[in-house]
Amino acid sequence: MHKEAKSSYFDMPALDVSVAFPQATPASNFPPCTSDYYQLADLLTPEEQAVRMKVRECMEKEVAPIMAKYWEKAEFPFEVIPKFAALHIAGGTIKGYGCPGSSITGSAVAAAEVARVDASCSTFILVHSSLAMLTIGLCGSEMQKQKYLPSLAELDTIACWGLTEPDYGSDASGLGTTARKVEGGWILEGQKRWIGNSTFANILVIFARNTSTNQINGFIVKKDAPGLQATKMENKIGLRIVQNGDILLKKVFVPDEDRLPGVNSFQDTNKVLAVSRVMVAWQPIGIAMGVYDMCHRYLKERKQFGAPLAAFQINQQKLVQMLSNIQAMILVGWRLCKLYESGKMTPGHASLGKSWNTLRARETVALGRELLGGNGILSDFHVAKAFCDLEPIYTFEGTYDINTLVTGREITGLASFKPAPSRQKSRL
Repeated sequence: MHKEAKSSYFDMPALDVSVAFPQATPASNFPPCTSDYYQLADLLTPEEQAVRMKVRECMEKEVAPIMAKYWEKAEFPFEVIPKFAALHIAGGTIKGYGCPGSSITGSAVAAAEVARVDASCSTFILVHSSLAMLTIGLCGSEMQKQKYLPSLAELDTIACWGLTEPDYGSDASGLGTTARKVEGGWILEGQKRWIGNSTFANILVIFARNTSTNQINGFIVKKDAPGLQATKMENKIGLRIVQNGDILLKKVFVPDEDRLPGVNSFQDTNKVLAVSRVMVAWQPIGIAMGVYDMCHRYLKERKQFGAPLAAFQINQQKLVQMLSNIQAMILVGWRLCKLYESGKMTPGHASLGKSWNTLRARETVALGRELLGGNGILSDFHVAKAFCDLEPIYTFEGTYDINTLVTGREITGLASFKPAPSRQKSRL
């Protein structure tokens, strides 16, 4: 049968967004920062401000132009790793071993600046630095620190952190993965899920239950260990660039020298989680700042009814609400850092900061989605991507609800995590 030739009308590549919609600038040309209305710089040391501006420049110029492409494909942009290495922010607060030894405030504002442009890149660094590296830094032996931290600080090797399991999410202390002592080492058996960086990490920090003591221990596992398998989780709608994986451990042997001597119970993980929860409290700050900055520029460029969208009262009101949220979030995040630095921060403080900031960021990003109209569902204009990326951050490192209960337990003295035991007979 004769096939009719197709018109060139069909199968044409998509127009570049700057051609298709010339009235507003896409996020590949990232907007300047207009969201720091109360001038956080005044609260930072010169070193902290210098790190902040160095990270901001890198993210705006080097990373923003390529993020939408990788986000759409759900692929990791390995080309940015050397750029992050040059920033020298991996290792954060760890002193020595090639790490920056920065203040927690400096690490936090750096995390926010990365998240302002791309939350997935921020999560990649958080997992590598504030979870895996910090676990080795706080709980590792001197030999382990010297062996692993320098190459991790240079991002020559990449790490992941394996706590969460299919059956244990919020109830993380219930871990089912086991560690059995054998001659010369340990045999690990079990499964992990949602582990960021795991599909390409060189080393994996894995937590497992010691079959002799029934306590949680920590281990450093090499990527080529026999019996280890990591596969990418598909079909995420948020943090699409982060390569979350399912990890299977089938009789994986770990030598004695790679057991972390400072992890002898689940409580020992809290030393790490205290710092990482501060970092996670700054991620929504950065995300909300990026969304505000994008909306601020967009509303001044985009015109309808003969005037810029920024000239309409309801749009100004939404912008101010977004800006108000961000100033409050920044001050909560800053205070959290100061409490940590003075040794006064409690688990309740960290949980309140993380839960409240993610809640306010959710509201802020939703307002940004409204302000951009149809373009609010295109990753080209950043807001849609940020909207989706915030959802997993609202949930990970303790869900909003779990974090509020951590604070609730602290202020009332009453734990409410476990449901009341079922009764055979009604009280009535």
